[in-house]
Amino acid sequence: MTNGNGNAGSADAPPCVGLRLRGLRKAFGAVRAVDGADLELHAGGTCALLGPSGCGKTTTLRLIAGLERPDAGEIVVGGRVVSSADRFVPAEQRRIGMVFQDYALFPHMDVAGNVGYGLGRKPDGGRIREALELVGLAGSEKRPVHELSGGQQQRVALARALAPTPDLVLLDEPFSNLDASLRDRLRQEVSQILRTAGVTALFVTHDQEEAMSIAETVAVMRDGRVEQAGTPEEVYLRPASRWMAAFLGDIEVLPGDAHGGRARCELGTLPAGEVDGACDVLVRPESVAIGMSGPASAASAEVVTRRFFGHDQLVGLRLASGQVICSRRLGFPAWHPGDHVQAWIEGPVEVLPRANGSRSGQEHLAVGHDDGGA
Repeated sequence: MTNGNGNAGSADAPPCVGLRLRGLRKAFGAVRAVDGADLELHAGGTCALLGPSGCGKTTTLRLIAGLERPDAGEIVVGGRVVSSADRFVPAEQRRIGMVFQDYALFPHMDVAGNVGYGLGRKPDGGRIREALELVGLAGSEKRPVHELSGGQQQRVALARALAPTPDLVLLDEPFSNLDASLRDRLRQEVSQILRTAGVTALFVTHDQEEAMSIAETVAVMRDGRVEQAGTPEEVYLRPASRWMAAFLGDIEVLPGDAHGGRARCELGTLPAGEVDGACDVLVRPESVAIGMSGPASAASAEVVTRRFFGHDQLVGLRLASGQVICSRRLGFPAWHPGDHVQAWIEGPVEVLPRANGSRSGQEHLAVGHDDGGA
């Protein structure tokens, strides 16, 4: 088998592999933008690539698309090796569709012209109509793209990416240019379109809610590597590190001691897996239940703060040790500072060995969040 440069390449992967990255690296001078990234998606899956600014998301996307050449590592798309130590398939030969952040539509062309752009000099009109029907724009072939709304332009860009029946679709911040009122609806619609098309899709986003709500797999990048990948439930409820736990939402850290597969902390005794000895119990606020009475394992607490959001409330609790933690509850019943309550764990927690130098529950985990960028 030969590569894009005519050299012998490595054996291709099984066709069930929609996308595989192994040891992917790319540096720009002294900056290691991607530093050994590994990721594997099954064919037809949808993955969100999430991470703080500068973590390497955009560079990874460009490497997969063939817009940048990796320094090392392997990229497999649709079961075919497109980049490795001795193979580099040019971007136009990778069977990859791309939806850019600004859509990159041609203003002098109508909808059909934009969708048919990737189908060659004599695009198949039937395939253009099929792609437009798939994205809910049937009958729009002759409309000028500048007359379309932002959501409709996004659909045209998606139809253009899907028209050549690619093995993979890449989406770069696909909803960032939309009004908030349209964003949630279009997230769900685009997710359904990709599933209906049966195409493997990877989209870069800085929006954690977006990633968690529409992707089947969430891959979180940090310092050029994939810190953790899994279902939204796995990465949120079973974070692999304290950094992951803090990046994906509010987290409370309780000091504990684990023996025989159980960890004892101020809010009770919980499963500890293989952790033994001093540990940190990582608890999401929604896993902290409160009431006027509770189970035997419940701890006494005093309400010290309360923020009301209508559908829910965030209640600050001071435990007997003096540690303050938060409980996220429904908007009713209302809790108020000065109330004396019982608090206990009612939901998933993660137990990790005590971090070196950690003051555990007395130290709030903080992490920078993405505001765009690579």
